[in-house]
Amino acid sequence: MRLLLCLLLLLPALASADPASYAEREDVRAFVAEMHERNGFDNDELLHLFAQAQSLPVVIKEIQPPAEPGIRSWQLYRSRFVEPRRIRAGAKFWQANKASLARAEAQYGVPREIIVGILGVETIYGKHNGHFQTFSALATLAFDYPPRAALFRGELEALLLLAREEKRAVLDYRGSYAGAIGMPQFLPSSIRQWAVDFDGDGSIDLSSPADAIGSVARFLAEHGWEKGGLILTPAKADGSRIGELLAEGIKPQRTPEQLAAFGVTANDAPPCPAALIDYVTPEVPTSYRLGYNNFYVITRYNRSTFYATAVYELAETVKAHLTPRP
Repeated sequence: MRLLLCLLLLLPALASADPASYAEREDVRAFVAEMHERNGFDNDELLHLFAQAQSLPVVIKEIQPPAEPGIRSWQLYRSRFVEPRRIRAGAKFWQANKASLARAEAQYGVPREIIVGILGVETIYGKHNGHFQTFSALATLAFDYPPRAALFRGELEALLLLAREEKRAVLDYRGSYAGAIGMPQFLPSSIRQWAVDFDGDGSIDLSSPADAIGSVARFLAEHGWEKGGLILTPAKADGSRIGELLAEGIKPQRTPEQLAAFGVTANDAPPCPAALIDYVTPEVPTSYRLGYNNFYVITRYNRSTFYATAVYELAETVKAHLTPRP
């Protein structure tokens, strides 16, 4: 009797811990109706998929900004990516994929070291592609994370379209907690728009080094990469107007003469537009560089200037590692 009473008391808690299937929710059913109307998906097939999707609280935990943001530190950030393990892995990846890297550079104009830098920062050349079921991760973010629900409903739609185009089971895709897939961590919409079958096997597989290499190169080229263009150059910044310049953002728009009026100078700066980029580290004087068009293009991959600079520095370090010394 006592055991039965305990079980009865536990029932409400157990029920609340087992949320309704996504297929039973009105917002999901409305999404399914939209997918039928807009893309011709079968309602019952989609509801069957959503009945199999799992709500993943860890996904929401991972994507939420920290309650107390950490102190911005370029030196700390850099140490996570420009470090011996990634440098060695980058050199090994470069050697193993020389032909694909050379072909991507010739076809898209993007230096092979930049491609290597991005793949190293993103996943250490496929070592950390992610293990989450992409459909469940995106469903969780699309329907249980209101701040970015619109974005992730769009990615969920893109995943469904991608699976149909690739004749692949939707539930087979695996990736990051945010729904990014493969070695270059493309979201489904980016795969549909930018990814390429660079190894010519008839399908796009972003766990394939060749497809990853070609897809990264195409992404950067389509976002305005200038062959042979500058990326970053060191700069000196003094004066009371530096804050104004930084507030303008990272899109290159100031000539050397205009930058000088703000107290910013750089040795042998070309006449092309640049933006001032700052590198803050606690208890260390802030350093500055000028970012040119190709630096801005890298930030289209990830909006962080720290990210783009880590890609650039890892790229240059791996390249130097492979360059014979005199």
